[in-house]
Amino acid sequence: MREIVEGVGQWCLHGVRRLGYGTRFFCTVLSKTPFALRRFGLVVDQIHFIGNYSLLIILVSGLFIGFVLGLQGYYTLETYGSEELLGRLVALSLVRELGPVMTGLLYAGRAGTSLTAEIGLMKAGEQLSAMEMMAVDPVARVFAPRFVAGVISVPILSLLFSAIGMFGAYLIGVALVGIDAGAFWSQTRAGVDVLRDIGNGVLKSVVFGIAVTFIALYQGFEADPTPEGVSRATTRTVVSSSLTVLGLDFILTALMFGGR
Repeated sequence: MREIVEGVGQWCLHGVRRLGYGTRFFCTVLSKTPFALRRFGLVVDQIHFIGNYSLLIILVSGLFIGFVLGLQGYYTLETYGSEELLGRLVALSLVRELGPVMTGLLYAGRAGTSLTAEIGLMKAGEQLSAMEMMAVDPVARVFAPRFVAGVISVPILSLLFSAIGMFGAYLIGVALVGIDAGAFWSQTRAGVDVLRDIGNGVLKSVVFGIAVTFIALYQGFEADPTPEGVSRATTRTVVSSSLTVLGLDFILTALMFGGR
């Protein structure tokens, strides 16, 4: 019994230490973001690496999600004779939930793992230590531009995901099953509020971008400088980021739409 209590205590202490270290690292990265903004070329390079290389999977996934929502929404609304509401149903589903959440998950799997592996390999190759020896702050030069780029890229990718998803639903609803195009778009415009729906969806994607990018950078920084350590760090990035996105989505949805 004593061994169990000691084990639980050590696990709790280890968790508190890691939480404190992660919080301090997050504050350090935030304090260096003005440097990244002053040298915005570094941020632009990382936006290209993070956002542009993630664009294909975002667009393809959004298109097929739109196809599925169009079909399932039509079959459901047809039961109640409300097929014209398909555009509103798909639009609200995308801009409120599926757009930010799916983008966050895909971003974690595509860009988050790349960031973790890149930072982990830089640590294993002692490039971060070499920067410190040359009086270059690795947090300002390496971590801050990637963090800012992730925060900027995720909302843009989320909007593109929602837009291409709406196009996919339009193809299914109008071209395939024969819903009137005017009714589709008029119901979409009438049912979606720019500030309440699109604005809250963008805010969600910003929060997801902050969380996933930080987790990816932190796991890379904490990775053991071995091939096995880097591989375990990338796995932890995907698992931790996915659970964080889903948990934050529940909290943000309750705060944003719980009173309505």
